[in-house]
Amino acid sequence: MLTNYTNTVLYTGFTNDLVKRIWQHKNKVSEGFANKYNVDKLVYYEMTENPTSAIAREKSIKNLVRRKKDALINNFNPGWEDLYAKILSWSLPLQDDREGERK
Repeated sequence: MLTNYTNTVLYTGFTNDLVKRIWQHKNKVSEGFANKYNVDKLVYYEMTENPTSAIAREKSIKNLVRRKKDALINNFNPGWEDLYAKILSWSLPLQDDREGERK
């Protein structure tokens, strides 16, 4: 879930590339709800095994009342910190650990 700077608006969506999608929100690449309400702070996410379960979970979360969405976030991220920096490391290439190797 994404929120705005003051945590007053919540946006729920799903993607197969979370890092890329959050970058798009932060850089206002597309128009729409998230752009209109400046929703670009990642405060909650879940990983699923397949798109079907991701879509089902997205719909489930969207149907929750605000109090229950807040509870999900509070249990996962009590300070409502932006988790983008945390997930950003997922897209970094793995370092080749051959420092001592000579050809």
